[in-house]
Amino acid sequence: MTVSDPTRLPPATGQLGLAELASAIADGTTSSTAAVSSALDRIEASQPTLNAFRVVRRDRALAEAADADRRVAAGERLPLLGVPIAVKDDTDIAGEPTAFGCGGDVAPKTEDAESVRRLRAAGAVIVGKTNTCELGQWPFTSAAWFGHTRNPWDRTRTPGGSSGGASAAVAAGLIPAALGSDGAGSIRIPAAWTNLVGIKPQRGRISTWPEPEAFYGLTVNGPLAHTVADAALLLDSATGAHAGDLHTPPRIGATDAVGRDPGRLRIALSLRIPFTATKTALDPQVERAVRRTADTLRALGHTVTVADLHYGIGLGLSFLPRSMAGIRRAHIRTPGVEIDPRTKTNTRIGRLLEGPALSAARRLEPVLHARIGQFFRDYDVVLAPTTATAPPRADALDGIGLTATNNLITAVCPYTWPWNVLGWPSVNVPAGFTDSGLPVGAQLMGTANTEPRLISLAAQLESELQWHRHRPTPWW
Repeated sequence: MTVSDPTRLPPATGQLGLAELASAIADGTTSSTAAVSSALDRIEASQPTLNAFRVVRRDRALAEAADADRRVAAGERLPLLGVPIAVKDDTDIAGEPTAFGCGGDVAPKTEDAESVRRLRAAGAVIVGKTNTCELGQWPFTSAAWFGHTRNPWDRTRTPGGSSGGASAAVAAGLIPAALGSDGAGSIRIPAAWTNLVGIKPQRGRISTWPEPEAFYGLTVNGPLAHTVADAALLLDSATGAHAGDLHTPPRIGATDAVGRDPGRLRIALSLRIPFTATKTALDPQVERAVRRTADTLRALGHTVTVADLHYGIGLGLSFLPRSMAGIRRAHIRTPGVEIDPRTKTNTRIGRLLEGPALSAARRLEPVLHARIGQFFRDYDVVLAPTTATAPPRADALDGIGLTATNNLITAVCPYTWPWNVLGWPSVNVPAGFTDSGLPVGAQLMGTANTEPRLISLAAQLESELQWHRHRPTPWW
């Protein structure tokens, strides 16, 4: 199908946020067909350069949009009725393959993932599946099978990963919001590197079914959007358990927390890097950005104290077996795919760690909850860098071995993975830009089921900093 001239695309739909576009469709200012068609045209026009999508559902999405318009005309109202969004290439959509960043021919799935089912129930039109690295392993979005996904702020840079296709698509204005997944920072890292809000919710908040849990409890699904309100709306729309889920936290109202006064909070500014086996350091420009965020929080009336959270080695001992065994399990779930030699090595390591090491790792978690939880007797929220550096080059992983890969990803992204071990919520908020104009972020981290507090605090920050007003210039 011929792609429209991107210079003639309706400008409004690409600039509207999730809630704004839903309202525009509901009140007849625009139609779902127009919004979805415009999004699809932007996606296809950007694909040769941005390369954000693995699957584009043009014909099916347009048919679903036409149905949404009929439902709107009949008076039906749903939170996301007719709105175009995307999900990541680790999430099943009936009739589409789930390659999870790998190569080869992958058979289409026969059923929607539970998260997709809930998004459809909220009325969303899913226009496609966004690119991710192989089996979600790295904070880059590239592979031999699809090339490099590029950062809309600088095409030489990665948007991060593993939800890098999602963050690139939202940051570039192709779609108003997207659902990603986070197993070691894979929502928060790309959100930080593309000036977006990214919520890693409590484990189980959004179902990972058809997996009872993903990556042995490390990975959760969550939203990426320009604003806290839009991220909260997508979170609420996707929230809910499947009967087979292992984790079913109590329900929260994310949208209700937006605009709510969080009260005067005790916030710990922790710049300490969690335990790593390789040398890591915080880039001074990132540190300055996070400290500016702390200053803003103080100006808003919160008490911010420099107080390093001591993570300890136990978190790493719990993370590694779950991560490696999770990579092996994800590979088993995608039969017949082609994978990189580094991925093959990781699947072999995962097989070795599936036994006693994995069992011991799971038994550590309640101990870690108790130990880290003691820190929150004195503080309500932890503020920390999301990454140690600005986004690296998009091709930084090309042609290097596994050891060099591990050293690189540890050096740039040492901060996010502990909260995946704990299963607690964390929100990336944009923290500004480096001297060369690259986005960086900060994380707000809480204990179990504290998304409402984190969301209300993030929204308060947004009202002051107005980060959603800063958008990259389209360059495709």
